[in-house]
Amino acid sequence: MSWRKEQRRAERGYHHGNLKEALLQAALGLIAEKGPGGFTFADAARMAGVSPAAPYRHFRDRDELLSSVAQRGFEQFEAQLTAAWDDGRPDTVTAFERLGKAYLAFAHNEPAFYSAMFESGLPVDLSPTLQAASERAFGVIRAAAERLAAMVPPGMPRPPAMMMALHFWSMSHGVASLFARGDQARRKLPMSAEDLLEAEVLIYLRGLGFPTDRRPPGPNDPSAKPAAPPPVPPAGPWRTPK
Repeated sequence: MSWRKEQRRAERGYHHGNLKEALLQAALGLIAEKGPGGFTFADAARMAGVSPAAPYRHFRDRDELLSSVAQRGFEQFEAQLTAAWDDGRPDTVTAFERLGKAYLAFAHNEPAFYSAMFESGLPVDLSPTLQAASERAFGVIRAAAERLAAMVPPGMPRPPAMMMALHFWSMSHGVASLFARGDQARRKLPMSAEDLLEAEVLIYLRGLGFPTDRRPPGPNDPSAKPAAPPPVPPAGPWRTPK
């Protein structure tokens, strides 16, 4: 996201009388350029084209401004997760995997929002509205985990849905941080972020007893081998061959 582009948007917002929006856009641009800890309240005012005292009309201090940016990020994040989950259609496991892709897409496409949400160091309970927005976003993942937990195959231990949701959140955040922060430029990683997260999710689902070969290749798929027998699952902690 371009800093100068955000500056122009901020100035337009102020000149139209929307100082609060101008400051939010200014903060977002500064986060994109310098990170959530790299700017001051005065910097945001200067970028918005207003006096250093003007931001106090809407925000108590820099932390409250940053909190508002994070809140907006969580609201957009929730909307994208909800669309990806799509109430578990066409099936729960496929929809659950889509959540991971949506998580990575948000981290990649909205790095400034993502940074304000997860890297600012602000406590989520700093603001009731920020906390509520964060909980709603996490609630989408928790609801998906509850649906998935109810489908654990018979004979397998059923983990608490909250634990599954936290595990999924942690996996997604770890992969997003690895790729979105530019580590792939320093390390030649052998797979994409999406492939890495998918592999982690499949390993996790396999550990819960879910089959991971539920989607056979179609008739036009060049990898299809009609005469080949089904693969034998590997031995190890996740599955023991029969």
